[in-house]
Amino acid sequence: MAQKPSIPKGTRDFGPMEMAKRNYIFNTIRSVYELYGFQQIETPAQETLATLMGKYGEEGDKLLFKILNSGDYLNKIDDQELTERNTLRLASKICEKGLRYDLTVPFARYVVMHREELQLPFKRYQVQPVWRADRPQKGRYREFYQFDGDVVGSDSLLNEVELMQIVDTVFTRFGVRVQIKINNRKILTGIAEVIGAADKIVDITVAIDKLDKIGIDNVNQELREDGLTDEQISKLQPIIMLEGTNEEKLNTIAEVLKDSETGLKGVEESRYILSFLTSLKNEIQLDLTLARGLSYYTGAIFEVKALDTQMGSISGGGRYDNLTGIFGMPGLSGVGISFGVDRIYDVLNALDLYPKDSLQTTQLLFINFGEKETAYCLPIINKVRAYGVRAEIFPDAAKMKKQMSYANAKQIPFVVLAGENEIKEGKVTLKNMETGEQQMVTPEELIEKVRS
Repeated sequence: MAQKPSIPKGTRDFGPMEMAKRNYIFNTIRSVYELYGFQQIETPAQETLATLMGKYGEEGDKLLFKILNSGDYLNKIDDQELTERNTLRLASKICEKGLRYDLTVPFARYVVMHREELQLPFKRYQVQPVWRADRPQKGRYREFYQFDGDVVGSDSLLNEVELMQIVDTVFTRFGVRVQIKINNRKILTGIAEVIGAADKIVDITVAIDKLDKIGIDNVNQELREDGLTDEQISKLQPIIMLEGTNEEKLNTIAEVLKDSETGLKGVEESRYILSFLTSLKNEIQLDLTLARGLSYYTGAIFEVKALDTQMGSISGGGRYDNLTGIFGMPGLSGVGISFGVDRIYDVLNALDLYPKDSLQTTQLLFINFGEKETAYCLPIINKVRAYGVRAEIFPDAAKMKKQMSYANAKQIPFVVLAGENEIKEGKVTLKNMETGEQQMVTPEELIEKVRS
């Protein structure tokens, strides 16, 4: 017996109903991006490892899927190197490419390569799959889609404001209540300075970014293992556990960071952004524990969580002043957000928030009674399609029960029947599959009723 086929862990198949849901998500986000003047691009699934490595921090580098070189990829490897089994060294010699980890670094590479063609500021959106060699679990996949929007070539904080408005609009259209969290890497740098651990900023941000997942005690233990003293950890506690309104938090942290020029700059930027976002439909909260582990963020950072179902971050992003500098173009600032399409899909499923009409494919099924009836129906089908009505005819003159079962299985709301009587009168019978109601109508009336 042949072995049953399977797919890799952390990946999924999507059938027609799932794709209808995903396309609803894609189309909703796309329409909002375009309202704000964003244009679409695409980049290859593969990037060179020189492009990818070193851009996501040490933890990110470990999660890159590397692609073996074509041909005899071991021909330059001697027996000693194979015996040593140094995975990282071997990978550097037998792999030159990798699957993209996110869409932001490939976008930075795109900007550098196409700089002369771009009108700055350049506002792009991009929806494509990314891959991470992570441990699969609920809401976390090895292959998943991101839907990014970025603005490069502008230092203005109005870009941050508009990105938060985009997030608010998207989730309002979905009907999902979310909490938008905002912080600033300059504030985190300032905190590291005032507790006397400026050289530990990366360790601090990586640790406190896990606060929601592992709790304060485990965060503190991780900080000790990273070399922070008990005194430094003690100074950090009231800062990361700070509560109150956004204004109260800003005032408190401004006082704490009064001797840090960088930290105060972060407070000023956060105050400016939040001042324009008081009318959002969703809650926006200054969260000093938000760190966004990726190492390329330099200013404002964002994260979005659904309030009515248990799920990780469903959107996030931030300002990255130095990303294109890695590719030889310093001084080009950027800011972006990424929507986690697969997690949004799971949230909308959990809350049953898909509009009914977004999931319907065919609106009209024409029953096939035979060649004569089909010849009569085909011009009518062409006519209804010309008016944008999604219609199909059953390909075989099968039993009525089979054709009706097909309509029910595909959740087609209307069925059209045309037999001898209908042909004589130049009409068709329209059946509402939900109510069972039937009526004889002209082709023009058929179009009107289905469209309404």
